[in-house]
Amino acid sequence: MRTRRKLYTGKATVYTCELERCPVCDGIMEVAYTSGSKTVQTMNGVVRIAQRPKRCDNPGCATRQVTRYSAQWWQIAPVSCTYGYDVIAQIGWQRQVDHQVFGEIHSELRKRMQISETQVRVLYHQRYLPLLACHERQQWDRLQAVALLGGLILSLDGLAPEGGEPQLWLVRELQSGLILRSGWMSQQDQSAFVHFLQPIADMGLTILAVMSDKQRGLVPAVAEVFPQAKHAFCQIHYLNNAVAPLAEADEAMKVGLRQTVRAAVGPLIRQEKEEAQGVLTVTGVLPSPIEEPLPSRPSQIAPECIAKEREGIVRDLCRRVRYLLTLKGRPPFRLAGIEMFERLNEVLDCLTRLIDRHSDPQLVCFHQGLSTALQTARAQFIPLHQAASWLEQIANCLDPENKPARSGAQVQHELNWVLAQADTASQDHPQLRSFFETIQRTTDHYAPGLFHCYDIPGLPRTNNGRESDFRDLNRRLLRTTGQKGLTRRILQREGAWELLPHPLALQDTIQVLSHILPQDFRLERLRIIQHRNRFRLHSRSAKQSQAQLVRLEQNWANLSNCST
Repeated sequence: MRTRRKLYTGKATVYTCELERCPVCDGIMEVAYTSGSKTVQTMNGVVRIAQRPKRCDNPGCATRQVTRYSAQWWQIAPVSCTYGYDVIAQIGWQRQVDHQVFGEIHSELRKRMQISETQVRVLYHQRYLPLLACHERQQWDRLQAVALLGGLILSLDGLAPEGGEPQLWLVRELQSGLILRSGWMSQQDQSAFVHFLQPIADMGLTILAVMSDKQRGLVPAVAEVFPQAKHAFCQIHYLNNAVAPLAEADEAMKVGLRQTVRAAVGPLIRQEKEEAQGVLTVTGVLPSPIEEPLPSRPSQIAPECIAKEREGIVRDLCRRVRYLLTLKGRPPFRLAGIEMFERLNEVLDCLTRLIDRHSDPQLVCFHQGLSTALQTARAQFIPLHQAASWLEQIANCLDPENKPARSGAQVQHELNWVLAQADTASQDHPQLRSFFETIQRTTDHYAPGLFHCYDIPGLPRTNNGRESDFRDLNRRLLRTTGQKGLTRRILQREGAWELLPHPLALQDTIQVLSHILPQDFRLERLRIIQHRNRFRLHSRSAKQSQAQLVRLEQNWANLSNCST
């Protein structure tokens, strides 16, 4: 039989309950018993601890049977855990701040204590994350103070679900940064949003405003749960919806222009100087040769080198055109078709000036082909460019940067003036008219929540801050897992806890985790276990899945026997 290793053989430190008087009747507190010793590994070494709880000595006290424990004892390590709060905080800090994988964390910790990599994972998932959630719930006084100063400003956003799974939603109070609700929703209709938001309304605090996207079921739910709050809509989503048909037409023009350019000058722009057939620049033990640079002064260039230099200029222009044909759009402001047309026109103008200085057959051919391709797309470009300029004017109108302070009514008046100008300009052009009608219809749809941000300090114009929460979490999980698939699984199984903010310093983290009440921690662990039970059968291991199915059959049989 293997001999058990002793971590610590010294005398245990006994902590006595700090209360001298009963907090209820002011009676004398007496020691109830002395607990057994507990071995705890901390970052500073291994210790043995015990405690002497107390009870009230007054027979008539209503809390005579209540045992009061030592606060110092509680703050060293969680119940039923042989690792201190400092170890748990260190694991969480290295995971979330230093973005280390569990193997790296284990390698560092094992130099100071006995711990396995599996135990590192357990301490992070089953200790650190629920303790962090309990800490967030201790911010009630801070939330009340913000509400008394004028009201809470809430931001709501959801992460797009993966493969039909429930959607992860986040509700953050913007002035304090506190997360009020973070969890999954299996449906996104009005009833589901009401149930999700109602606990916030039940707090009894003033809700000044709500910022969100314009989801179909969310708008009536916010009006029902927070009838007095202003519901602001994200201006970026408004612009994205307004530009949708324009972006679609721009993409079609880009594809057509790219095909036309390739048909006209494709053989020319695909040419590259090669070391051998199909081989360009090479390094390694047998690298490709390099060309000697030409003299810096043009007068020193030999006549035989001039043709070579001109060939290089043509090659650079071909590379420029080849790059422009790969542009991708990013609405509402980056429309690749319009940008491609404009940049190719710049190349065409450059070719014109080069030919005026020195006519070259290759340049002339290049110029003619590019000119023909652009002329074919010009009829599509003109209305798209006009509509894009309307969107730029609308975005500039909504942007408060470098403008005097304006009220929501003033901004709405300026926006209506821009739309009136667009209305007049689109009267005689069917395609422009279609673009304008979409912009006008989208504006009318978003108008009730588009201008509150100019009247309410602290209310943002966009919901990008909440979307960045999800993006940052995705990046962090991808860095620590290295797998997109594993990142998605973690978001479904632990995303609500991973989104919770941590204190700004490691010592602050240790301090807040060590003051979590054991009963709060126990309930939070149960909450995590209940959620993770949804994924019990999510396994690709044939052996494990077969064992799970057998276990389900056994449970079913046991239930059938009980009913009989």
